[in-house]
Amino acid sequence: MAAEGAAAVSAAALSVHELRKVYGAVAAVDGVTFAVRAGECYALLGPNGAGKTSILRCCLGLTAYQSGAIDLLGQAVPAHARMARQRTGVVPQMDNLDPDFTVEENLVVYGRYFGIDKRTIRARIPELLDFASLGQKVHARISELSGGMKRRLMLARALVNDPSLILMDEPTTGLDPQARHLIWERLKQLLARGKTILLTTHFMDEAERLADRLAIIDRGRKIAEGSPRELIRAQIEPQVVEVFGEGATAWARTRAVSLASRVEITGETAFCYVRDAEPILRELELRPSLRYLYRPANLEDVFLKLTGREMRAEW
Repeated sequence: MAAEGAAAVSAAALSVHELRKVYGAVAAVDGVTFAVRAGECYALLGPNGAGKTSILRCCLGLTAYQSGAIDLLGQAVPAHARMARQRTGVVPQMDNLDPDFTVEENLVVYGRYFGIDKRTIRARIPELLDFASLGQKVHARISELSGGMKRRLMLARALVNDPSLILMDEPTTGLDPQARHLIWERLKQLLARGKTILLTTHFMDEAERLADRLAIIDRGRKIAEGSPRELIRAQIEPQVVEVFGEGATAWARTRAVSLASRVEITGETAFCYVRDAEPILRELELRPSLRYLYRPANLEDVFLKLTGREMRAEW
């Protein structure tokens, strides 16, 4: 019995193989392969325009792709995308709630898209709104909700059909810290219930907190994959000293390069990556004009090392 349970957990809820999507002369997705195991949270990270949203749209059968294969909950996409979407929840990047309806009406109408009868939907609404901390807003108009409330309603709406897999495109963008933490807590509860989550995010701390595994996508290609801890351990030095203040960059070019394993300079800040921070910290104690932050390496360091620190124009 235990072996059967282990097999169920490791089975792929979503598999993507050599996916390629081209817009004109641009390969938005260029040979991407990954699999999301049932019961895990898998994150796609990448700069703007890296291809993350295109991947999600292809997985849902909303965008045609040129080559590759997608299996969503045991159904080939796009051939059987409609059937697969019956068991899938989606939280899109932009809110698309109907402003003419109340909170309750938005959930009822959305549930009808899945062929769920109104009585069943209405019976689920109290639990859904309680889960989203919106129990007092059942009759509120969408215009009366804050940004955080709208995002929580989008999450509740995605659960109307009791999905096995939930796809979330930047679910906490634009939210204040309190709203972000509430959504994180709700996502952890969904995972504890055995749901599977695929999310895209620009917040590295969000990926570190939630993702069991993740892939970094850049220019349409997968350039790294693994758990957050695995990627940090494999890709980056374990400690970072950020040095800033007047003269920081000049100091970094003359002194830090001999004390750190690697130095990156961005604007007026020098990022010194080290395995042993003591020599560089002793040096900085002799230079009171320089300010610094000493911390362990994190997923953002990995992301910036692999994709670069410069801003890019989106295609």
